[in-house]
Amino acid sequence: MTDQPTGRAMTMREIRDALGHTTPDLPVATCQATEYEVSLLPEGDINRHVFAITVEYRGVGQWAVTRHGTCLGTDGKWTQGVKPYDRGDDWLNAHRFDLDTALRLARDAAPRVVVNGHTALDAYHRTHSEETAR
Repeated sequence: MTDQPTGRAMTMREIRDALGHTTPDLPVATCQATEYEVSLLPEGDINRHVFAITVEYRGVGQWAVTRHGTCLGTDGKWTQGVKPYDRGDDWLNAHRFDLDTALRLARDAAPRVVVNGHTALDAYHRTHSEETAR
């Protein structure tokens, strides 16, 4: 295992192969980001999770902007998630985006998220006004 004619160190894959720890013809698992959290409140803010918007991968390069069972449409309005069998092409076209568009829409909507009558912008100013004043 240590005798390499090229004089180079073995890779982990080569070591595992030499020890018989790999399965021939087993494909390598892939990893893919499928969700982003978008919030006006910074990471570590105790209220961030309640004001957060989620951008979720829906397959075939399409992303949805969601929050608590609602879905953001191209018209800027949040609608209740429609059951899969009720979704037509028109609904999907109005609620599915490429990643850049979905993230832009989520960022644009983030200051206006309302929880208990307060917007995310209100929460930001209430808890971070000292930081912005510096």
